[in-house]
Amino acid sequence: MLDNLTQRLARVMKTLRGEARLTEDNIADALREVRLALLEADVALPVVKEFVARVKERAHGVQLSKALNPSQQIIKIVNDELTQLLGGTQSKLTVADKPPTVIMLVGLQGAGKTTTAGKLGSLLRKKGKKPLLVAGDVYRPAAIKQLQVLGEQLSLPVFALGDQVSPVEIARKAMDKAFSLACDTVIIDTAGRLHINEELMDELRNIKAVVNPHEILLVVDAMTGQDAVTVAESFNGELGIDGLIVTKLDGDARGGAVLSVKAVTGRPVKFVGMGEKLDALEPFHPDRMASRI
Repeated sequence: MLDNLTQRLARVMKTLRGEARLTEDNIADALREVRLALLEADVALPVVKEFVARVKERAHGVQLSKALNPSQQIIKIVNDELTQLLGGTQSKLTVADKPPTVIMLVGLQGAGKTTTAGKLGSLLRKKGKKPLLVAGDVYRPAAIKQLQVLGEQLSLPVFALGDQVSPVEIARKAMDKAFSLACDTVIIDTAGRLHINEELMDELRNIKAVVNPHEILLVVDAMTGQDAVTVAESFNGELGIDGLIVTKLDGDARGGAVLSVKAVTGRPVKFVGMGEKLDALEPFHPDRMASRI
């Protein structure tokens, strides 16, 4: 994950290591490389420009600390700015004052929503929650069955009414089921499409109106690169999202999506998927990700 960016930044720091102090020239050289590294990592161009401008401003304004050599200073500045770019601090899920907390998972087909629903349910149960998974994707063949199998594997209850009932009705009745089972969290798996269209958005808006979700989380696939950012912009504009879950981050050496979405949409990444295993979903910590890079 983000290996290319890490290696490239390491080379930048190596060239600075021999310098006695920061100068206009070595700052310019370092920033040129940082810019290229971010572009290669598939970070959106406007985000790269703003990031480099901020690092440049801080590098020029920094008073040379006796404790830090030039490469350490640039590392610190880049690390701080990366942390801010990724959201600054960990963004936690909103929890309802009066249960259940309703989480609606949205996204395009193939992003990994159904699997993510199971993983999120498993993660929340480990934190003492009692989740109900809701099979609201009535269009994709086997989506309902997939969620039921996941529920069985994870010993989580799944609410399904088959594929002949409208997703809005399924969501409405799922709320009643949650009350009867005393579940404090409802995770709704919704349908995706191959691309964004009005029909999809109308359906999602109708589900939103019925269940009043505390969290609408957009699931995006890191492997789709810049497209993930475009999708995030569209969903946020059309539906209003509260955060993102970035899947398949372990499979993408570039990972630019995770570095771009907060800056572009203003919405934080809340969780990242790091593999196929059912426990391979973890809360997203911007500071840890930045220091890992």
